[in-house]
Amino acid sequence: MTVALEAPAMCPKCHSTEVEQDSDVLDTWFSSGLWPFSTLGWPDQTEDLKAFYPTSLMITGFDILFFWVSRMIMLGIELTGEVPFREVHIHGLVRDAEKQKMSKTKGNVVDPLLVMDKYGTDAVRIALLLSAAAGNDIALKDDRMDSGRTFANKLWNASRLLFMNMERSGISEWAPGNSTLTSDAIEDAWIFDRLGHATEVVNRALELHRYHEAAQTLWDFVWHEFCDWYLEVKKLRFSENSGVDGHWQAALTVYESALRLLHPLMPFLTEELWQRLVHGTSTNDAQPKSISLARYPASAGGPFDSHKVKTFALLQDVVKAARELRADNKLDPKAMIDATLYLHAGQFAEKDLAVIGTLEKLKLEQRSGSLAEHKGLIRSTPEFDLQLHAERPTASSQNGAVTGDARARIVKEIQSLDRLIENSNRQLSDETFLSRAPEKVVAALRAKLADYQEQLAKNKKLLENLG
Repeated sequence: MTVALEAPAMCPKCHSTEVEQDSDVLDTWFSSGLWPFSTLGWPDQTEDLKAFYPTSLMITGFDILFFWVSRMIMLGIELTGEVPFREVHIHGLVRDAEKQKMSKTKGNVVDPLLVMDKYGTDAVRIALLLSAAAGNDIALKDDRMDSGRTFANKLWNASRLLFMNMERSGISEWAPGNSTLTSDAIEDAWIFDRLGHATEVVNRALELHRYHEAAQTLWDFVWHEFCDWYLEVKKLRFSENSGVDGHWQAALTVYESALRLLHPLMPFLTEELWQRLVHGTSTNDAQPKSISLARYPASAGGPFDSHKVKTFALLQDVVKAARELRADNKLDPKAMIDATLYLHAGQFAEKDLAVIGTLEKLKLEQRSGSLAEHKGLIRSTPEFDLQLHAERPTASSQNGAVTGDARARIVKEIQSLDRLIENSNRQLSDETFLSRAPEKVVAALRAKLADYQEQLAKNKKLLENLG
C-alpha cells in the first residue's frame, strides 16, 4: 500500500505501473459524517435505524462545527433524505488548568481515564457540568473535580443514614408511587415545596440546554436543603420499629425523586443508590428495572401548606441565630445553655421547639411578644428575639476578640438596615411612585419599613450593651 498526496506513476516497492486507488477510503470527516446512520445498520433498513434516526439533539464543541456537524447534515440529507438532528448544542472547549488548549505538542493533554480513576466518573461529570456555562470554555482544575467527589460523598453518606435508619425502623420494603404528602410535619411541607421549585428549574434548564444551571440547582437542593436541613431535622423524627409512617413516606419520596432528577448528571451513583432503595427493599416487578427507565420528575405536586413552609423557614432562622451567637462569643458548642425565644407572632408546636433545642443544645422556652430585658446574649430579627442565658467572657485577650466579632457583626447589620430604611423612605416620599403603585404594594413597603426601624433600634441597643 502506498500513501501519497498525488497519484504515483508506479509503485515505489514493486515498480508496477498498474496502480489503483483503494475505492473504500473516505476523508476522516466525511466518514464521521456518516456516523448518525451508518452505526444503525444503514444502508439496510434495520429496526435500529427506524427507531433512532433521525435523532433530536447533537452536542459538540464549536471548533468542529464545520468539519463534522455540517457534513453530518449534508450526508444525512443526501443519503437518507432526512436531517439527522434538529438541534445542535455548542459548548466550550475543555482546557487545562491554565486555560490553554490541550495539545499533544504542548504536553498538557489530560487522560480522562486517569482523572475518572482518581475522582470518580460522576464527580468529573458534575464538575464539568457546573463549569459549562454558555459561552465559556472549561478550565479542568483539580479543585473542581475534588468538589465533585465531595458532593458524591455527601449524597452517599446521606443515603447511608437513610438506609441505616430504615433498618432501625423495621422497613424491609418500600416502592415509589404514592407521592401525596400525608405527613403534618413542617419540614415535609418545606422540602416538598423546595423539591417542586428545583424540579421546575431543572426541567426548564434542560429544555433550554442550560446544563450548568440544572447542575447548580440540584447541587444546592441536595446538599444545602435535603442534607443540611431536612435530614438533620428528619432523623430526629424517625423512631424504632415504626414501619413506613408519614415521616418515612415523605423522606423516601423526596429522596427517590432527587435521585431521578440527578440521574442524567450522575448516572452511575444514582443507579446504584436507586437499585438499593427500590429493588433492594421491594420485590414489586411493576417497578422499572433501571432508574434510566423510570419517569423523569416533571412536578412535585402542591401547592403545599404555606403556613408550615414559613414556620420551617422561621425555625431555620432561629437555629442560625443560635449558631451565630455561639460562634460570635466562642461558647462551648457541646454545652447545654438555657435560652428564651420571644416570638412576635404565633408559636412553635412543642415538637418543633424541641427540634431547635436538640439541634442547638438549648433548654429552650418560648414566649409571646418582644424581649423586655436586654441581658445575656441576644440575637434579634423582625420575627423573634433569641436570648441565651449565658455571660459573655470579659477577662482574657481572647474575650476581647470575641466582643469584637460580635460588635463587627452588629455594626454590619446596622449599616445594612440603614441602607434599607433610606431606600424605603426614598420610595415612600416619591409622589409619582405612590400615585402609580398598587395600594397593597405601598402597604407592604410601609410594613417592611416599620420592621427595619424596629430591628435597627434593637441592634443599636445590643451595640450599647457590648460597651
